[in-house]
Amino acid sequence: MDLKTSTATHTAVTESERSWVQVLARYRKPSPLRSTVEIAVTVLSFAALWALAAVAIVHDHWWGLLFTIPAAGFLVRLFILQHDFGHGTLFERRSLNDWIGRIIGVFTLTPYDYWRRTHAVHHASAGNLDRRGVGDVDTLTVREYRALPWWGRIRYWLYRHPLILFGFGPAWLFVCQYRLPFGLMRAGTQPWISTLATNLGIALPVVLMMWLVGIGPFLLVQLPITWMAASAGVWLFYIQHQFEETHWSGDGDWDFQHAALHGSSHYDLPFPLR
Repeated sequence: MDLKTSTATHTAVTESERSWVQVLARYRKPSPLRSTVEIAVTVLSFAALWALAAVAIVHDHWWGLLFTIPAAGFLVRLFILQHDFGHGTLFERRSLNDWIGRIIGVFTLTPYDYWRRTHAVHHASAGNLDRRGVGDVDTLTVREYRALPWWGRIRYWLYRHPLILFGFGPAWLFVCQYRLPFGLMRAGTQPWISTLATNLGIALPVVLMMWLVGIGPFLLVQLPITWMAASAGVWLFYIQHQFEETHWSGDGDWDFQHAALHGSSHYDLPFPLR
């Protein structure tokens, strides 16, 4: 295929992809009732499962730890709702989306405004080889990997090893890294306010629950929930963009609609996990 034909084909494909914006526009109007129901179902289910696990542990019923598994699933669902609040999709009023997102961020250990900003950068650069590094999983081309010294290759291999990427890494990200606005230290006061306010918001229910059930039972319930939810969340984010036929291109060839359609996967899960 010559350059002229290739350019014409790419232009036609791009126009077709952009037409989806108009096709999908009618689905962008929020449904306040549906949004409220989804929030209530998620929050109440998570709270009930957490309480059942804690009460069981307090009474030395170790089988109660089984409740932490579905509780972690509902915590992931809380994070998904927080993500959607960040896009302003659950309610028409931006301020309502933001404030509910900030409250949810206390339970997901994720400072809402800080995360929303880095996630916006991610959407504006996903699949762009020249704008990697914010809000995504570090990914190198084969040429970049081969150009690394031996210790750089080992570090990259360790970073992307499943035990690190889906084990230690998620725990570090949500428990430690999100406590300070890494990557946005010079972006003004908003990331700092968001992060410190979330930290304070986290401390209040943690102290309250430790007082109610004890430090030991609290940690036995909360830590596995946090770790499982964090690992599942990182996996979902990873698999959305890291697959065999995903899209990558340089700054000059990068197109938002094309990258969004061809650089994101649809994860087909069984009914209970949808």
